[in-house]
Amino acid sequence: MRANSVNLPSRRSVLRASGAAAAGLALAACGVPAAYVKPEDRAGRDLSARDRTLDFANWPLYIDTDEKNTSKRPTLAAFTGRTGIKVSYTEEINDNDEFFGKVSPALMNHQETGRDLIVMSDWMAARFVRLGWVQEMDRAGQPNVAEHLDPQLRTPAFDEGRLHSVPWQSGITGIAYNRKKLGREIKSTADLWRPELRGRVTLFAGLDESFSLLMQGNGADVTRWSADDFDAVCEQVEKLVKRRHIRRFTGNDYIKDLAAGDVLACQAYSGDVIQLQADNPDIEFVVPEEGAELWAESLMIPNLAQHKANAEALIDHYYRPEVAAELAAWVNYVCPVPAARDVLAASDDKDTAALAEDPLIFPDTEMRKRLAIARDITSEERQGFAKRWNSIVGL
Repeated sequence: MRANSVNLPSRRSVLRASGAAAAGLALAACGVPAAYVKPEDRAGRDLSARDRTLDFANWPLYIDTDEKNTSKRPTLAAFTGRTGIKVSYTEEINDNDEFFGKVSPALMNHQETGRDLIVMSDWMAARFVRLGWVQEMDRAGQPNVAEHLDPQLRTPAFDEGRLHSVPWQSGITGIAYNRKKLGREIKSTADLWRPELRGRVTLFAGLDESFSLLMQGNGADVTRWSADDFDAVCEQVEKLVKRRHIRRFTGNDYIKDLAAGDVLACQAYSGDVIQLQADNPDIEFVVPEEGAELWAESLMIPNLAQHKANAEALIDHYYRPEVAAELAAWVNYVCPVPAARDVLAASDDKDTAALAEDPLIFPDTEMRKRLAIARDITSEERQGFAKRWNSIVGL
């Protein structure tokens, strides 16, 4: 198994010129409730019993593949072998807003999307849940989810009880830095603002990617942050921009800057750093003393999906510890199934077994104390917040 994680974070860090796609802004402008779908109107005719198929839309490079034939996906093949359900798997999600724009016309007009299962980042998953565009899952048919889902991921603010979503993979937004070139440790978000780092720091350009870590650095409780907390971050970053302390605001290209030594410290995703460390052991990832954001990208079943039961079965398949371990060893993000750790630890392959001890895949108890899932930006807040943030970062 090998990791492809260096290519993955584009799904979280693609720059957004307005903080929402045109379709999203149109909904906000007309007052989101007009697009809301009531619970009784979400379910379609489920063909699962007689049609043993399902359509699964995911991000590129976000699943295990066969070493010799990358078109083959062993964990999907295992599911088909066990259940007889064939999966049409497409890597069509390249950006949350772009995909939202693709499926929103059907969903707001009470039409099926042609997809039984999709994967969205937290903040976009929140939008789907609020709009009533995804169905509640039947947990009675998902015993592995019930037993093995990481307790820290069970109760996001946008989906209390995880009724409409299940994490596919998770991750941490923290700080990466080159310890050798910097010559000291970074322990706090405040360390990024030290004078010797002027012009050698980057932050994420995307509002949803940036704000939580910065708020935590200011001591805010991101599970229930306020507009005042947001204003404080904006004022802080505005001053840093004026002083030219921040080199630039980035998307996925922060990886290149850090690897080349053009920056010494930056906001970063945990999954990237595992790959970077393989090439440069001087690169380190830190969960600051004040805390860092724990996020997930979640599986959801769109309204009127024609193979809901089949989709629920596939989700439960990935919560079998042995399957979750195989996926985690490939993508190297935080595994939402803690029991997969023991599976990896028992591997005869030394490199695979070592992954069980990596806190960026299985955070230890001490690290978990500093991780929090931020409350998402509501539809009422988003337009004004995005306008202010984008003016600061130059989008």
